[in-house]
Amino acid sequence: MPLTTLIVDDEPLARQGLRMLLAQDSDVTAIQEAKDGHEAVKTILKMRPDLVFLDVQMPEMDGFSVVQKVGAEKMPAVVFVTAHDRYAIQAFEINAIDYLLKPVTEERFAQALARVKNRLHSHSGDNTSRQIIGLLQTIASPQRYLKRLAVRSAGKTVFVDVEDIDWMEAAENYVQLHTSRTRHLLHVPMNTLERSLDPETFLRIHRSIIVNVGRIKELQPGPHGEYLIILHNEVRLRSGRSYNEKLKAFAANPF
Repeated sequence: MPLTTLIVDDEPLARQGLRMLLAQDSDVTAIQEAKDGHEAVKTILKMRPDLVFLDVQMPEMDGFSVVQKVGAEKMPAVVFVTAHDRYAIQAFEINAIDYLLKPVTEERFAQALARVKNRLHSHSGDNTSRQIIGLLQTIASPQRYLKRLAVRSAGKTVFVDVEDIDWMEAAENYVQLHTSRTRHLLHVPMNTLERSLDPETFLRIHRSIIVNVGRIKELQPGPHGEYLIILHNEVRLRSGRSYNEKLKAFAANPF
């Protein structure tokens, strides 16, 4: 399936890296580049590429503004590229939008490209437009996150400030909250609680564990792609391999 592509990034080295990865795929018949958002809008509207790799963080006009200017319904298939914005990552995942974290690895790039090809082959363009519109709505209307939790136990209600929680772990239909002084058992599914927490403060590192990033002292890579997370109180937590990319993004400097 012939594929025309556009790389949008204000960093020349980033464009070069994606170009090299795209050049290895025999289905890619054309690779164009745009160095900023304004150039990207003109190229998308004029050339109509099949696929756009769109950097989120760009001066003057960022990736989201490019989509708004072109119009979500007119956008080609798009893979967003981001350096470290955990809120943006959560927005991508909520709306099932493809994204890549910088620095982009060859394996992760291949996965994203394969998903895009499958989507284009199945002609699910309308669904993609709805996903992009949902993404823009999520970004434009950020969620208000919980500041405290009401924990009911032994006939009374205890209020726990969210900022006091070091980490939390799933326990069947409950979540156990760990603070510096005590533990609390909250009757709520882990996924529901995660959606109510600020992703700038809390990071899910395992399907059963969420950690307060301000309590993390050290990350140690494991032999199978997982991480050992050491907190300031010396508690040791092990991540799940499927959360590897999130922890890489957390550990990366924004420059």
